[in-house]
Amino acid sequence: MTTLEQLYAQADRRHIENQLPYAGAMAPAEAFELLQLDPRARLVDVRTRAELDWVGRPLIGDGQYAHVEWTRYPGGVPNAEFLAQLRACVEPDTPVLFLCRSAMRSKLAAIEATKAGFTQAYDLLEGFEGDKDSQGHRKTVSGWCFRGLPWIGA
Repeated sequence: MTTLEQLYAQADRRHIENQLPYAGAMAPAEAFELLQLDPRARLVDVRTRAELDWVGRPLIGDGQYAHVEWTRYPGGVPNAEFLAQLRACVEPDTPVLFLCRSAMRSKLAAIEATKAGFTQAYDLLEGFEGDKDSQGHRKTVSGWCFRGLPWIGA
């Protein structure tokens, strides 16, 4: 089993190697393990409410999951209340892992959170559903679901 220190060190290595403008990045399995080892850590799902309703969400410990939309559905309009909603559920010194469908919006959320003073903002690599395969389907090549981590379907 990986230690908490090793998980944070790996995320920090990615921060340095990739010159990330936030604390670091974690693979789905690392993020799941971190959430089990660090009761302070929070997973913030930045997908739309519709995505949660139609696709599902990660199944993790009580109180460790929060949903704060990065963009609104329909239309993909930016959520002007993102930071206020984030602050309402996560303290700025809390380790926070941002998750979206395929790790695009989560990166943007981690950047914005860092700019707003969140000192431990991490991107969850691969996202919930991951990249598309050759036929345009998700959950088949990468992501939280593909990695066999627990989730609740729609």
